[in-house]
Amino acid sequence: MKRLLLGAAIFATCSSSAMAATIGVSVAYFDDNFLTSMRNAMQAEADTEGHDIQFLDAQGDIGRQISQIQSLASQDVDAIIINPVDTAATGKMTDVAVNNDIPLVYVNRQPEGDDLEHDDVVFVGSDQKRAGTLQMQALAEMLDGEGKVAIMLGELASSATHERTEGVKGVAADYPGIEIVEEQPADYQRTDAIDLMNNWIVGGQQIDAIAANNDEMALGALIAMQQSGLSSDDILVGGIDATSDALDAMQRGELAVTVFQDPVGQGGGAVESAIGLVEGKEVENIKMIPFQLVTPDNLEDFLAD
Repeated sequence: MKRLLLGAAIFATCSSSAMAATIGVSVAYFDDNFLTSMRNAMQAEADTEGHDIQFLDAQGDIGRQISQIQSLASQDVDAIIINPVDTAATGKMTDVAVNNDIPLVYVNRQPEGDDLEHDDVVFVGSDQKRAGTLQMQALAEMLDGEGKVAIMLGELASSATHERTEGVKGVAADYPGIEIVEEQPADYQRTDAIDLMNNWIVGGQQIDAIAANNDEMALGALIAMQQSGLSSDDILVGGIDATSDALDAMQRGELAVTVFQDPVGQGGGAVESAIGLVEGKEVENIKMIPFQLVTPDNLEDFLAD
């Protein structure tokens, strides 16, 4: 691991006990609403603590992301934070960081391999299965335990997709009157979800509720429903992340439920962990930020002042 090796005379001129660090961050997508909020939280935490931070957009391309990590390592950054494109393909990036003695923090999407077994490699995120469980439990209660449910899947390369879906199915299995009738990906994208929902509507399959793996897909489903003359009285729609757009939709009476995923807790926590590793402090190997259910009953608690 890199250590701060500057002399005591230089430390004496600093306002804090450690010099400013340079952190390189590769994010799966810049155009994702939740990840944008998380990125803003990282910037705010770095600014508050006086550290430099550089963001790179992987644009959903794992090859591009690997190249970005190699580039950051060649720039001799003090720490790297990765929001991985593919949680099953993180090994090469971990090797780059470990071989260059650069502390590494994975954020939001947890690697599926043995990455976290390395020293100075940690994860900051949330229990994704819990999000699906909270979402589906609320939908099941709103359905009075009976109905046909369609699941909008996120990217199949994301562990969050599988874990959130596992949570949804686990709850559905506890209700004999609930049936999963559709399960297809819309890759966490609003436009893809519009197309998918339109296909389901045109196909004529009865659907009483949509359990979307994120809010962007839930919003896409709502748009398609509106275009077809359907309302939230016809089909309940649930999302995950509690983005500002989703909360606005809930205020309008359109979105039935979402689950708050804390972008400040994850983004700020990732920077905090990265700096802790740089400074040689003891850092949690896995730091989980809790999810919170959001319904019309407690919506006010999540709206910005």
